Amino acid sequence: MNIQRTDIAAAGRDLSDRVAPDCHGQNFFEIDRSLRDLLTLYLPDDLRAHLTEHFHRLGALVGTEIDDLARMADRHGPVLHHRTARGAFEDWIEFHPAYRDMEQIAFGDFGFARMVHAPVLGWDAPLPHTAKYVFQYLFGQSEFGLLCPISATETTATLIRLFGDDAVKARFLPGLLSQDMSTILKGAQFMTERTGGSDVSGIELEARWDGANWRLHGEKWFCSCADGDVALLLARPEGAPEGNKGLALFALPRRLDDGTRNAYRIARLKDKLGTRSMASGEIVFDGAVAYPLGEVGPHANDGLKMMMTQVSLSRLSHGARAASMMRRCLNEALTVAHSRRAP
Repeated sequence: MNIQRTDIAAAGRDLSDRVAPDCHGQNFFEIDRSLRDLLTLYLPDDLRAHLTEHFHRLGALVGTEIDDLARMADRHGPVLHHRTARGAFEDWIEFHPAYRDMEQIAFGDFGFARMVHAPVLGWDAPLPHTAKYVFQYLFGQSEFGLLCPISATETTATLIRLFGDDAVKARFLPGLLSQDMSTILKGAQFMTERTGGSDVSGIELEARWDGANWRLHGEKWFCSCADGDVALLLARPEGAPEGNKGLALFALPRRLDDGTRNAYRIARLKDKLGTRSMASGEIVFDGAVAYPLGEVGPHANDGLKMMMTQVSLSRLSHGARAASMMRRCLNEALTVAHSRRAP
């Protein structure tokens, strides 16, 4: 049966028990006068004029269709399947069609993960980070979880551009910057371990050189975007010293060049209080092929400093998301307050 995106959105909203008005149906850009005023200070006039129609378009979607899709995706979270129907070990994550529709809007229609790297939305140059965060601020007022893989994809491309060699760039950048959902490579960040959480110096994931490739052995305990096509992670090359200075940064593909699945498995998905629409998981590596970023060796590792570039960018994105959720709360409060009538 062919289910249209608008049908899924409509099914996600039950108004039968509504007892108070809410802000659904409003354009979240049009009602945000403070945001529009700030844009006159922080965006060049020509860019602001060009992007205003796109901010309006996203504001309308966030207040209607994306709001419905997000509710549906939260009620029907990702499901991990270890095997196919024929018994082949494939380890794939099933997402509700509502989540896939939001991916199409964010990655495909607007090019969120691409916009600071290459032209999008008819502009002839990459957008400044300020403009990117405005789009994320609007989107996050209805859907918070998907902004994690969006940020991970953008920052994975950033680190590969900064630190990858020509072969790694050629292998991954075209997919990471694609707006075609059939060819896109989505990014991920796998860093936390049971022995190296807030103190990453305790990371034990080991990288071993087999004469042709670096291969990873060990576990990661909390992997954001467990379904990512290209994950950045820290590992300790065989023979490297303990502590932060022994860590190296690697790019891990979900699939190898011949299309086969890389040698790692998702043990389980995390049951989280927030970002339920996005899949986080525990991953076990059984000799997975990974590509180093920067120089790798017992005495030449600077992986943690490189990884912190991604961490810093992601934390800025977290700030935009937090502001977007606070603005959604204000939208709801203002809608209720404006609807009150004196007895």
